[in-house]
Amino acid sequence: MSSVLQPATLSSLDEVAEAVATWQQDGVSVQIHPGDLGWNGRLGAHELAESLSVWRRDGQILAVGMVDSAGLIRMGIAPSVEDDNSFADRLLADLSDPEGRVPVLVSTVEARFGAAFRALLRQRGWAADEPWTPLWRDLTAPVEDCVRRVEIVGPHTVPERVAVQRASFPNSTITPERWHIMAAASPYRRARCLVGYDRAGVVATVTVWSAGPGRPGLLEPLGVHRDHRGHGYGTAIAVAAAAALREMGSSSATVCTPSSNVVGVATYVSAGFQRLPDVTDFRRTS
Repeated sequence: MSSVLQPATLSSLDEVAEAVATWQQDGVSVQIHPGDLGWNGRLGAHELAESLSVWRRDGQILAVGMVDSAGLIRMGIAPSVEDDNSFADRLLADLSDPEGRVPVLVSTVEARFGAAFRALLRQRGWAADEPWTPLWRDLTAPVEDCVRRVEIVGPHTVPERVAVQRASFPNSTITPERWHIMAAASPYRRARCLVGYDRAGVVATVTVWSAGPGRPGLLEPLGVHRDHRGHGYGTAIAVAAAAALREMGSSSATVCTPSSNVVGVATYVSAGFQRLPDVTDFRRTS
């Protein structure tokens, strides 16, 4: 049976997140993670569903695309069709159709997994875009103490968590209301937010997302208050994030940041993450 592209629906969001969770594997490039869906879910379930495209065969989800910004779609592909050339051709045809059912006219594709699909993008003239650096930390061994005060965010500390997020990222749109929307959605059942303190109060934050026991977990996002950088808080909160993911049963901790973010890459490396070869998105050239 041929593959069928369908929009996501509110009733299918849990199914989509679970499918994406089962595709996470150690030892391969980390593709779209249930944590990515969970973080984007802060905008609301309707908005998340409208951003998603789902490819099925015989009712089974084999690929998911999430529109993350104007023209950019982030892809997740089931390992069972990684080398399926006909499926890859169908994906690219749907993404290239200006009158198709994908929510935007796609100009950039994040495809970090799926050998057949990545090869086809190259063959059809899609060019390498901005480089990103994946980082990975094995969690089979216990994680060292982060040597800082770190706490799990609860209802009473949401305002602090939101404030430090907004002080870490100038364009952040997080609000207490959006945090609660995110926390009420299904992906957050396998997630937690952490905040790090110094004498001045909250200085760093991170959200960690599990994909289930024995699978890679994700850090998304991690930030340090702009007035408190250069004191090791980023390293400390990254170590605390790894410890939290190990406690939740994750096999490893992963994160990906723009390669131009030299300080960010160095922070993760200092927290015991291994820098992996840079990856790029694919940009349409015609």
